[in-house]
Parts: sequence; C-alpha cells; structure tokens
Amino acid sequence: MNISGSNLPAMSGAGQSGEVYSAVLAKKQQKADGQAALALIEAAGNSAAAKTPAQSVTATLGNNINVYV
Repeated sequence: MNISGSNLPAMSGAGQSGEVYSAVLAKKQQKADGQAALALIEAAGNSAAAKTPAQSVTATLGNNINVYV
C-alpha cells in the first residue's frame, strides 16, 4: 500500500496547502462534533424534564420485609 500526498485531492500543490486543507477539515469535524454534543445534551435535558417527579415515600414503606428464601 502506497500512501503519498500527491494522490490526495486538492493537496497536489505545496506542502502548506495540504496543512491548511487538513486544518479546515479538522475545524469542520470539531464543529460537527460540538453540534452533536449539544443536541445530545439538549435531548437528555428534555427527557429528564418530561418525567414526572417521584412520589413521596410513605411511612409504611419497608415495614414488611420478606426474609424467606
């Protein structure tokens, strides 16, 4: 397998253009990752808010304990 910079698209010119191209791709990927993370956080917040609050514990909770196996 032969990997060289001359085979890559838009990178056949000078070495600096390849670095700029890589930096642009990395920046786009970071933006996409950030958007995905924000969407995940927002979805988690919405689902937690949609749940009903837990009911209060009653005074008789735990009075009957089954100890038989």
